[in-house]
Amino acid sequence: SNPVLPLEAVVSTQSTGGKHYNEEEDRFLICKLFHLGIDKENVYDELRTEVRNSSFFRFDWFLKSRTSIELQRRCNTLVTLIEREMAEIEEREGRKKGGIAAGKKPNGSGTSTPTFKRKAEMMMKMLGKKPKK
Repeated sequence: SNPVLPLEAVVSTQSTGGKHYNEEEDRFLICKLFHLGIDKENVYDELRTEVRNSSFFRFDWFLKSRTSIELQRRCNTLVTLIEREMAEIEEREGRKKGGIAAGKKPNGSGTSTPTFKRKAEMMMKMLGKKPKK
């Protein structure tokens, strides 16, 4: 629940000219995305501005040179990984309580597509924040 602690999910990255995102960059992106608002219209442009203005990445030319589209792709990957991790945790907790059958989602199907609101709630839960109503 603490964003400073590493996520359980192993983050696989695609090669971008031999460079990769690191945990610090991923954590910053997720925390800033949550702070700016995941469902805002120009959130990735604002995220890019935040990255470029951050003193944490003063000499990190790899991250500072990412476009809004590249940041959006990375954030979508991270959000998907967080969703999977949260689903696994909820499934384990459901099994412990004798609830949800293995491999099934609460809606009865094998898969579900979370909405932006659900993604934001899952991110807030992961970050240890209470959702805004």
